[in-house]
Amino acid sequence: MAASHVGHKAPAVDGRHLALRAEVIGAVRGFFIENGFLEVETPIRIPAPAPEAYIDALPSESWFLHTSPEICMKRLLSAGYGRIFQICRCFRSGERGRRHLPEFTLLEWYAVGATYRDLMAFCEEMIRHVAGALDRGTGIVYQGRHIALDGAWQRLSVRQAFRRFAGQPAEAALAAGRFDELMAGAIEPRLGHPRPCFLYDYPIQRAALARCKPEDGSLAERFELYIAGMELCNAFTELTDAVEQRRRFQEELQRRETAGRMQTPMPEKFLADLERLPPCAGNALGIDRLVMLFADTACIDDVVAFTPEML
Repeated sequence: MAASHVGHKAPAVDGRHLALRAEVIGAVRGFFIENGFLEVETPIRIPAPAPEAYIDALPSESWFLHTSPEICMKRLLSAGYGRIFQICRCFRSGERGRRHLPEFTLLEWYAVGATYRDLMAFCEEMIRHVAGALDRGTGIVYQGRHIALDGAWQRLSVRQAFRRFAGQPAEAALAAGRFDELMAGAIEPRLGHPRPCFLYDYPIQRAALARCKPEDGSLAERFELYIAGMELCNAFTELTDAVEQRRRFQEELQRRETAGRMQTPMPEKFLADLERLPPCAGNALGIDRLVMLFADTACIDDVVAFTPEML
């Protein structure tokens, strides 16, 4: 007898979006290979994620599903690889919304000798390449807004953004515990139109794995890219000081304990390899959101084959 399928929800994604998704991923992969990057695969299941106060890893028996491939990819850099990229599935507990899935696809790449400013220029080039591969010309229309991809993309420091859009210094927002609230409500919706915007130089408290700016130790060499109010990627010049990285991880674990969040082990093998990590920079970009932009949809559900609710 056939099993009952009462309440079953079949995949309802627009087939054109899945085809577009495949085109986007193909264009991204081709761009990195043409630019001399080696595509790598690293384990999804790891014994210890990088401790971050506001990101929760999903347990897998006594290990964890990775929240990004960062730890393993940096260990490859420490072993002598110079330019690597990866497109993989990542997992974060409790993330679900119109732009969030608990299982999502991430593009992550690293380049030895690069800084976060080099990655800004490379990111521009990569997204323009994808637009060209899709025959989108020099701009896209997203949710009724024309976004110009040619010309100079905006660069705005976090301090400038807080003064301009939140009416207060970023340091004051941090001290009052309102940094993330103001970022989400007052700043992010106003970024990335009519041109993409790189928001850069975050407070060091919001960049656990990034290098400090040499001229200002209160800031980290980190940027996020926004297009039409949506965050696309998170990048930084990497911290290569193992002692400082351990100290920051301990602070993150303390914040997690104070907030009542799950505790995770210290990633000792990563910290040991970090002592050999050369100067480098890395970027993590959400493939699902990139497809959302080119598909002109406001909901991440529209660009994946299955949502959690379908399974």
